Amino acid sequence: MSAPILWILLPLVLAGLLLLVNDQRVIFLVASLFTLFLSMAAWLLPIDSALSMAGLTVKLAPSLQILGRNLTLTNANRSILVLIYGSAFLWFIPTASVQIARRMVPFGLAITALLVAALAVQPFLYAALIIEIAVLISIPMLLPAGQKPGKGVIRFLIFQTLGMPFILFSGWLLAGIGANPGDLGLVQQAAIFLGLGFAFLLAIFPFYTWIPLLAEEAHPYVVGFLLWMLSTVILFYGLGFLDSYTWLRDAVFLNPFLVLVGALMVVSGGFLAAFQTHLGRIMGYAVIVEIGFSLLTLSLGTSAGINIFLLLLVPRLISLAIWAMALSILKEQAPGLSLKDVKGLGHTWPFTITALVLANLSLAGMPLLAGFPSHQAVWEGLARNSLSVAFWVLLGSLGLFAAAVRVLGALVAAPEGTLWGSRENTTQRLLLAFGMLTLFVLGLFPEWVLPLWTKLPAIFQHLGQ
Repeated sequence: MSAPILWILLPLVLAGLLLLVNDQRVIFLVASLFTLFLSMAAWLLPIDSALSMAGLTVKLAPSLQILGRNLTLTNANRSILVLIYGSAFLWFIPTASVQIARRMVPFGLAITALLVAALAVQPFLYAALIIEIAVLISIPMLLPAGQKPGKGVIRFLIFQTLGMPFILFSGWLLAGIGANPGDLGLVQQAAIFLGLGFAFLLAIFPFYTWIPLLAEEAHPYVVGFLLWMLSTVILFYGLGFLDSYTWLRDAVFLNPFLVLVGALMVVSGGFLAAFQTHLGRIMGYAVIVEIGFSLLTLSLGTSAGINIFLLLLVPRLISLAIWAMALSILKEQAPGLSLKDVKGLGHTWPFTITALVLANLSLAGMPLLAGFPSHQAVWEGLARNSLSVAFWVLLGSLGLFAAAVRVLGALVAAPEGTLWGSRENTTQRLLLAFGMLTLFVLGLFPEWVLPLWTKLPAIFQHLGQ
């Protein structure tokens, strides 16, 4: 067996089979156990090395050829496989409790496998095509049968599709640069097309308008999962470009561009979040802020920037998953997710509103919560280079903090005499309580994610070394 069969083809086959199953509990249980197995296999099984177990010798080949293209997963990729399938496991666990397993899990598993394929395909420019396929598969997950697509879904599809030809055309130019490395005009053209391609794919300013629209229209848990998976894999895909091309990695315009765009995303996202009246849109703007933070880390220098970039991932995953789950629970109890619709629900859904606010504060970089150590590292790194940039970025984070305060005020604003109680079921209480505890534990002990954090840089030959 080869590694691509185990981590790409088998999940795709299982995703197709789960589409035929109607029982949500069966779908959730099978997908959760399978993604847990894949993440543990990535942690424990070496690739392209013989492993003896109970008298049996197992060896995973690193490559598989399909349609003349190679899918290659090496030992260096195992840490990102742990991250991707481990995060899929965490996202799938609550799906049954929020009644979204039948709609989300089969498509979510297929999207996860395709995004792994995007990181494994050689030549890696073809990843843009695979990402586009994943985007197309996500549409049935975002839209229930018979529902017309809104502006958010249409804009999401258009912007992601526009990114693909820019990436592919830049690949054609990059091949020309390999033959004529001294052609500065060709280098500039390739950089422009590459930048535009990633601006569309990663929803970089000003092409992020679809994120809050999508978060308002679609189911919040589906949107949270999709935003996490797409943004994480596309960021790694972009880092692959930086790692592969020296001229791009050493370009004088790269760091100023990353600082400008990243700061614009953090400031605009945080400022707009502070004035939103829809809970889904606030989560969408928080994702925009987080993408901005990721871009800012890459401007801090190769090694330090990569380490901080990786430190952001796990707190972002936990916070976004808890936030999306809390919104999903509230969505079932209110006519909508605007502040006036959920006003006073905190008295009867205390676990839900506490988890929602804590997740918001974590992504705002609140001390003692999981997001604080990584955000503090970004603020410190920016302050060494430019106090003014650090100030504006901190101001963007304060916008998310203000949004959390406004949401908390609306959720607890019930008429006088309203009794407190808890209507969450046992499963929801346990999952939310575990998530909130994790936010505090990772805030106090960020080094607990160190084993993953120290192994991830190995996937790059030049960055982070």
